[in-house]
Amino acid sequence: MTRSPDQLPTVPEHYELVEPAAKPNLGLLYATAGVSAAGGVASDAAARALPALRKSPLGKVLPGSLLHRGGDRLRASLDLPRVAHVVEGLVVEPEWHEKFCRVVHARPRSLAPGSSETAVFSGALHSVAFPVAMSVLTRQDFPLPVMGMVHLTNTVQHVMDVAVGEELTATAWTENLRSHRAGTVVDAVVTLTRTDGTVAWAGRSGYLAKGLTAAIAGEDARTGEDEPISSSLGAPFNAPQQTAQWSLRADTGRQYAGVSGDYNPIHLSGASAKALGMKGAIAHGMYTASRALAATAVPAEVPFSWSVEFAAPVVLPATVSVSVHDHGRREHWESSRVIAWDPERNRPHLELAVEPL
Repeated sequence: MTRSPDQLPTVPEHYELVEPAAKPNLGLLYATAGVSAAGGVASDAAARALPALRKSPLGKVLPGSLLHRGGDRLRASLDLPRVAHVVEGLVVEPEWHEKFCRVVHARPRSLAPGSSETAVFSGALHSVAFPVAMSVLTRQDFPLPVMGMVHLTNTVQHVMDVAVGEELTATAWTENLRSHRAGTVVDAVVTLTRTDGTVAWAGRSGYLAKGLTAAIAGEDARTGEDEPISSSLGAPFNAPQQTAQWSLRADTGRQYAGVSGDYNPIHLSGASAKALGMKGAIAHGMYTASRALAATAVPAEVPFSWSVEFAAPVVLPATVSVSVHDHGRREHWESSRVIAWDPERNRPHLELAVEPL
């Protein structure tokens, strides 16, 4: 079974396809995140982010315009760039894939029964696609401050397995800019296609720019109250029966950064996270999502979709209670659901749902 093409995300017709001059590098992208040369007023989050970045190891690669206060400026116009970034020749290397799976506790499996090839874990494919999405989010004409955005949701369509070592093309764009009662929300969309043009994987991430409520081009004023930050994980939270527990060390963020390339300072240390307004270093949302996905009983060779909704961040180090519920096993598998929460404060961290396509 495969997903029909009309159900997969496609680049809007009026968008221009652009090939970045160089392969996106997350370290450099984070170093300039949320900053535009066009001017405007920096958000509170961006104003906090730049000093922290200047003092971090990323300060060595910051452009000169950002090494001083004069660079703390953002674009005010809320109109998305009508472009899609296309990066060809992306390959999942065997050693990297093994390390990624080890960090998120995923078990590598064969591409097919009896095959010597390894199927790429779906969470690892997100890490392949994410830098291309970030290259769009950090364009000078992107209107929102990336460093201050809150990761709300992720929805992935894993249409078919990809082999380790297989060449892929990533296409990323942003769309669906909309008002929210707490700010402004935007979707970042990425597809991964094989050399024959077939879409193997597609992901959509929802991000909230808190407190940024300026008018959006082409949209009537609305509060967005029908789009809660976390609908299914809102108060009161009733914890399900625990089936597992994660003991996350203080260096969990650095471990995941090492394999994902996501060196956002909020994940690296207590000092860098507090400089950005956090209580301490927090685990990557996609680390917890990948680890939750790895705990499910999704059968091999079955096309599936998975979606995750994030609630309270996991402040490191942490003990996380987990509930994994698989509806059926092997050929009888129908769906899976994972909920992770803070057992001391009874606060949810995430809910992940997996279904066949």
